Amino acid sequence: MIETEALDTGLDADDDDFDVDEAVDAQLPENRYLDRELSWLAFNQRVLELAEDSHVPALERANFLAIFASNLDEFFMVRVAGLKRRIMTGLAVPTNVGRSPQGVLADISADAHALQDRHAVAWNREVKPALAAAGIVIATWDDLAEEDRTRLYEYFQAQVFPVLMPLAVDPAHPFPYISGLSLNLAIRIRNAKTGRQEFARLKVPPMLPRFVKVTHEGDRVVYLPLEDLISQHLEDLFPGMEIVDHHAFRLTRNEDMVIEEDETENLIQALEAELLRRRFGPPIRLEITDDMDDLTLNLLLDELDITEQEVYRLPGPLDLRGLFAIAGIDRPELRYAPHVPVTAAAFRPAEQNGRADLFAAIRKADVLVHHPYESFATSVQAFLEQAAKDPHVLAIKQTLYRTSGDSPIVQALIDAAQSGKQVLALVEVKARFDEANNIVWARKLEKAGVHVVYGMVGLKTHCKLVNVIREEDGKLRSYSHIGTGNYNPKTSRIYEDFGLFTCDDQVGRDLTRLFNELSGYAIEKKFKRLLVAPLHLRKGLLRHIDRERRNALAGKPARIRIKVNSMVDEQIIDSLYRASQAGVQVEVWVRGICALKPGVEGMSENITVRSVLGRYLEHSRIFAFANDGDPQVFIGSADMMHRNLDRRVEALVRVVAPDQLKELEDLFTLAMSDEISAWRLGPEGAWTRRSTDANGAVLADIQDKTMATIQRRRRPRAVR
Repeated sequence: MIETEALDTGLDADDDDFDVDEAVDAQLPENRYLDRELSWLAFNQRVLELAEDSHVPALERANFLAIFASNLDEFFMVRVAGLKRRIMTGLAVPTNVGRSPQGVLADISADAHALQDRHAVAWNREVKPALAAAGIVIATWDDLAEEDRTRLYEYFQAQVFPVLMPLAVDPAHPFPYISGLSLNLAIRIRNAKTGRQEFARLKVPPMLPRFVKVTHEGDRVVYLPLEDLISQHLEDLFPGMEIVDHHAFRLTRNEDMVIEEDETENLIQALEAELLRRRFGPPIRLEITDDMDDLTLNLLLDELDITEQEVYRLPGPLDLRGLFAIAGIDRPELRYAPHVPVTAAAFRPAEQNGRADLFAAIRKADVLVHHPYESFATSVQAFLEQAAKDPHVLAIKQTLYRTSGDSPIVQALIDAAQSGKQVLALVEVKARFDEANNIVWARKLEKAGVHVVYGMVGLKTHCKLVNVIREEDGKLRSYSHIGTGNYNPKTSRIYEDFGLFTCDDQVGRDLTRLFNELSGYAIEKKFKRLLVAPLHLRKGLLRHIDRERRNALAGKPARIRIKVNSMVDEQIIDSLYRASQAGVQVEVWVRGICALKPGVEGMSENITVRSVLGRYLEHSRIFAFANDGDPQVFIGSADMMHRNLDRRVEALVRVVAPDQLKELEDLFTLAMSDEISAWRLGPEGAWTRRSTDANGAVLADIQDKTMATIQRRRRPRAVR
C-alpha cells in the first residue's frame, strides 16, 4: 500500500517545463506531440482505473482512490498554478502542442471535471459498497441507531467541540483566510431575535481522525465522516441561532515556489521564507458538495475571487485523501498478497546467522539490486552502515534528494563523521514539498561535522550517488552506488528502482570528478562510464539513438528500449521518430506523462508504448541500445523531460555484466508481452488497458512475476 508521503507524481514547475524550443524538422509532421498536461491527467485516470477494477482487493481500491485525489491536488497546486502564473505575468508561451496556455487550461478543466465526477462515482457506487460487503462501512448520520448517535455526541463533546473554531462573517469579522486543501463547512444561520441571516465558516480539524469509528464488532467496523458528525451538532456551536443550511467546501491554492537563486545570498533562508509564503498562494480550485445553494456559492466566489470554471461540484464526501486511513485497516485478506523483500543473492552471508561483507561481494563483481523485490535495508543501507563503521574507510560522499524523517541513511553519515571520516552530503533542499524536511536534516548533518552542500545555483541535484573511499593494502579503492531512486528507506519499499554497486576504477574516477564539481568549482568533463546532465546526457542519448538509426539503414540489427517515468523532451522524441522511420524497433515503457505518439504511419509505426501501474510505483529509468550485438545499457536518475536534461544534475551508469544485461533485457521483454496486464498508448493519446485475455482470465501482473523470479535466485557459490 502506498503512503501519502511516498507519492511521486513526476510533477514540477521548473520554468523550462513550460518553455518549448521550436523543433523544426521538415521530415516530421507538425502535430507530432501529445499535450503533456492532458497526458498527466490520463496517467491519473489509469490510477483511477485500478480503483474501478473489481479484481483489485477492496482496501487497495480505496488506496488508489486516495492516491488519485492526492495526485490531482498536486497537479493543480503545481502545474495548473504554474500555467496561471505564466498567463498573469505575461510570460505565457505556446505549449508543446502549440496551444495557448488559456486553451490548455480550458482543456484541463474539462478533463479534470470529468475525472473528479468519475472518481466520486467510483467511491460511492463501487468501492464504498465493496468495503461494506467486507464489513467496513462508511455510514451517514441517518444510518445510525439512536444509541450510536448518543455515544457519538459524547465523543463530539469531549474530543471535537473543544478544538472547533467557528468564524463569523460580518462587518466586524472579515471573510477568513481559507487554507489550501483544508476541508470546511459553509454555514448559514438566522438570528432568532432579528431574523437576519449570517454566514460562518468552520474548518474541519485536520488533526482529528477523518473517519470516526462508530462500532467495531469482529470484522465489522462502522465509520462516520468527521464533517458529518460536526454538521449534526452545529447548534452547539451557535446557541440561540437557527441553522438554515450548511455545505462542505474545499479550496486548492497555488503552492508553486519561485526563488531567484542568482540573487539570493542564503538559499536556506530564502527557502524558509518562501515556504511561509506558499501557504498564501491565490486560489485555483474550489470543490463544493453538489447540494450547495446558489447564495452560499456566490458568496464564496466573490470572497475567494474564483471563476465558475474553477468550481468542481461533487457528491460528498469531499477530500477522499482521507481514504488513506481506511486503506490502512488491518485486514490482510483485503490487500494484495504480501511480497517479502529478499536480500540480493550476492549480499547474502555465507553463514545463516553471519553478517555479509558487502565490500568483499562488490570486489567479486558488480552487483545490480532491484528494489523493492530486493531489500534496501540489506543492500544500500547496509553498505553505508558498514562504510561508517569500517576503520579502513576514509571518506564517504553522497547525494540526498528525498529521505525519510527518521532516516538510517542520514544516521550512518552522522556516525561516519563522528568517527573521524571525511563525509560530504549534497542535500538538495529544493526537492518539491520536501524542502522543510531536507532543511532540518541538513542542519543536523552540519552539527555532526558532515560537509553539507546545498545543491548548485540554477540546477537541482537529482542524481542518486554514493562514493566510498577505502584504503586497501596501501592503496585507495572506490566503492560506488548509482541508483534510479532516492535514498529513502520508506519509499524503497513501494518504489520500483535499480541500483548498481561497483568498485570499477573508471566509475570511481567518474564519481570523484562529479562530486568535485558538485561541491566545488570544477567544470564538468566527459565521463567514461557515466552519462551526466546537463552537458552530456542529452547528447549521449541522441548519439546512441542515431547509431541505432544508422545501423537499421545499413541492414544491421537495431532496437531501442527505454523505461522512464515521463517522456516529454521534443529532441529525444524526434530522434525516436527518425529511428522508427529507419526501421528501428522502439519500445517505450512509461509510467506517467508521454508526449510521444506511437503507431502513426510514416512516422512512428515501429514505436510501441506501454504503461504499468500496480502495487509498486514504477520508478526506474533504463536505456537499452542493441548496438549491433554489443548492447549499451544504462540505468540512472533521468527522465526524458527538459528539467532533467537541461536544469538538473543527473547521472546514468552503463551496466556491463552479461547476467545483468540479460536481467534488464528479460524485464523489458516481459513488460512488452501480450501476456502481461498493461496499458497501451494509441496514436491520439488514448490509453487502453488490457488486463484480461480473450476468455476473460486475468492477465499476469509483472510485479508479481518479478517477485517470484527474484525469490528463486540462489546465492552464488563461493570460489575456492
